[in-house]
Amino acid sequence: MIILAIETSCDDTCVAVVKVKGQKSPSFKIVSNIVSSQVRIHRKWGGVYPTLAKREHQKNLPIVLKKALFSAKNPKMNLIAVTVGPGLEPCLWVGVNFAKEIAKKLNLPILPVNHIEAHILSNFLTKKNIPLPAVCLIVSGGHTQLILMRNFANYKILGETRDDAAGECFDKVARMLGLGYPGGPIISKIAKKAKDRDPSSIKLPRPMIYQKNYDFSFSGLKTAVLYDYKNRTQKVRRSKKYIQEMATEVQQAVIDVLIYKTLRATKEYRAKAIILGGGVTANTELRKQFKEKIESEFPNIQYLIPDIQFSTDNATMVAIAAYFHWLRGRKIKPDSIVVNANLTL
Repeated sequence: MIILAIETSCDDTCVAVVKVKGQKSPSFKIVSNIVSSQVRIHRKWGGVYPTLAKREHQKNLPIVLKKALFSAKNPKMNLIAVTVGPGLEPCLWVGVNFAKEIAKKLNLPILPVNHIEAHILSNFLTKKNIPLPAVCLIVSGGHTQLILMRNFANYKILGETRDDAAGECFDKVARMLGLGYPGGPIISKIAKKAKDRDPSSIKLPRPMIYQKNYDFSFSGLKTAVLYDYKNRTQKVRRSKKYIQEMATEVQQAVIDVLIYKTLRATKEYRAKAIILGGGVTANTELRKQFKEKIESEFPNIQYLIPDIQFSTDNATMVAIAAYFHWLRGRKIKPDSIVVNANLTL
């Protein structure tokens, strides 16, 4: 089966062509995977501007589709897959309407895909069999969720952010420090350069880390950064040392909370695997510390995380999720496919 997948949930215009073989243990081959980023356009706003993102998707989708099909040597496709939520509603509608037009023109079936589920299932790209139950951490600019995966399409949300998602917190802190957008990659890069850091120079809270629930809250972390920043002299604020130490401490605070809650859920629900996904999991320090902690405390548990290029938004993960639904015989009438910006698992 060859799947054409479309992803426009936020500010990346993504089209992929994926070839699939097998049913019980399917193997996925990426024929083409094109991503057109809008980061440069949204940088001056300090975040994604939905109306502008919608316009860029409308302009870019035909171009990205052409590139994807050319790279795939214009294959004969069997199925169309498209993200329907969660995400920015204006952006989602661009992708959905575009996918419907293609499906109608080529007389192909079309399947709607949940963006969060796609992040989870992207791990099947490199792993055919994942032991279940699994605890899944999805962490990005818009989402921070802990999910128990008992089986395919059998999910339970254990906890989620009550305010800012982790990626959103990084963006706001970076803006506060005058570092630019997107914040996550910039903070990660600056933190890598920090040397001879005094851990006591800046100490930020780890919000909700020891609460018995599995919810998250990163708004308070952002506020703590603001108070510390305001209490420093202008000379200190602008110093390279202060920026590096703050970036390192903010990153570590987020990592500490994510690891602690994920491992506690793993123990409580006797999970056999830990699955990570979402744009923030492209952070190399987070990946490193998760790996070390799991190997130390849960050596018999499988730790799965996509390659960095598939941690951020892409259409390959949309194709993978659609295929698993197709295997279950899911059939959707094209006219019934609608966007749900607040879609949950």
